[in-house]
Amino acid sequence: MTSEALTSSPMATPAGAGAPLSLDEFGRYTGAILDNLERVIDGKTEAATLALIVLIAEGHLLVEDVPGVGKTTLAKALATSVGCTVSRIQFTPDLLPSDVTGVSIYNQVDHAFEFKRGAVFANIVIADEINRASPKTQSALLECMEEQQVSVDGTTHPLEPPFIVVATQNPIEMEGTYALPEAQRDRFMARISMGYPDASAELSMLHHRESSSPMASLRAVVDKHRLAELIDTARAIYVSRAVESYVVSIVQATRIHPEFRLGASPRGTLHLVRAAKVLAALRGREFVVPDDINELVVPILAHRIVATRRAASDTRGGGTEAIATALRGIVAATPVPLNRSRPSA
Repeated sequence: MTSEALTSSPMATPAGAGAPLSLDEFGRYTGAILDNLERVIDGKTEAATLALIVLIAEGHLLVEDVPGVGKTTLAKALATSVGCTVSRIQFTPDLLPSDVTGVSIYNQVDHAFEFKRGAVFANIVIADEINRASPKTQSALLECMEEQQVSVDGTTHPLEPPFIVVATQNPIEMEGTYALPEAQRDRFMARISMGYPDASAELSMLHHRESSSPMASLRAVVDKHRLAELIDTARAIYVSRAVESYVVSIVQATRIHPEFRLGASPRGTLHLVRAAKVLAALRGREFVVPDDINELVVPILAHRIVATRRAASDTRGGGTEAIATALRGIVAATPVPLNRSRPSA
């Protein structure tokens, strides 16, 4: 289904932000990041594009799949492509919350407690195999991901923007994993599955990686200042009231769907619109259309939803496939807003 432009408006500068880039400049810089990602992830353009969307929409990304398909490589390539501070946390069963957030240590020289920052104090945090740590340690990221701050011993320590968590996890059926709590899954803007490469991509991987890894030659293509300009440009993309109502209708339908035990949250509504703005900018438009929303519904909303046991057992692939199928049905049944004329400036 192709939707024509709805009510659109020239890009406006958000309060307190610098002037956004032109869409041509936006496309040039985002194209360079995508080229970097595709150099190390063969045949996964869709996953690379969604990772880029989450980065510019200031969200957090959850990459879920079986071992060996490039989850960590995608996270590292995204972090390397942007000239920001990066830290990596390898989640293990013995990892402590203080290893993530930091801890107050008594300084015997100054006779005072001194805060030692944890690994979360970086612009891009790679949380590798996040579901191999205990739920207590997983929850150490809750405040960081939502409020961009860390509270330790009654003191709040802000995190420097931009702050993005790129987490990888193995499917919950894998041995030695702990399912993420619903509250934490909801903080991730999108969840993507890498999937196995097709035969040609796997053959290309064998040919190009026989003697060296493409990660070794990867370099940053944008700095922190440029990333902030990309973020400002995406924020300025226009969303009509009709498209906003369309998004709300889809999200509210998840809360009454007979196959869902838990529908999407209001945070999911916000994330869906923010991601659609980036997608519209990537496609060279200053406004969001319903097709942008439709394309992102499953990766943005599916991980927030809990299927009923019957729906999960009746669908091959379990609850994940049942949720995706039901979400596509909701999109198909939701009336698309009619075209409207461009408002006067």
